[in-house]
Amino acid sequence: MSLTHEDVPIDFDPRWIEVLRQMKERFGKKPELEAILFLIGMNELGRVEEKFTKEQKQDLMHVAVCRLLSQDGYYRLAGWDDEQWPLWEAAQALPPWSASEQETVLKKNIIRYFEENQLV
Repeated sequence: MSLTHEDVPIDFDPRWIEVLRQMKERFGKKPELEAILFLIGMNELGRVEEKFTKEQKQDLMHVAVCRLLSQDGYYRLAGWDDEQWPLWEAAQALPPWSASEQETVLKKNIIRYFEENQLV
């Protein structure tokens, strides 16, 4: 009997480990989940600014979460605001995930995001 990716706890999934390895190689330290979300948000925004306000950093992480959950059909891109930030709308209700379940879903979708965007 062989194990599939679904059988392996996400923190030991070789694909997740590869995402972390590449991020560490690029930025010099193992990233926290929030840092990965921030970087995905900047990627989705399409611009890198030297300084973001605390509110903008939170907005970037929200953009990332919506983008990641859009892969499962929970959100859809509704357009862009006047400052060219993506606007997301709920497409379906989120399941009542525990914090650990939500983290696992985000990590799995980060793997998909990195693979689909050829970032790993």
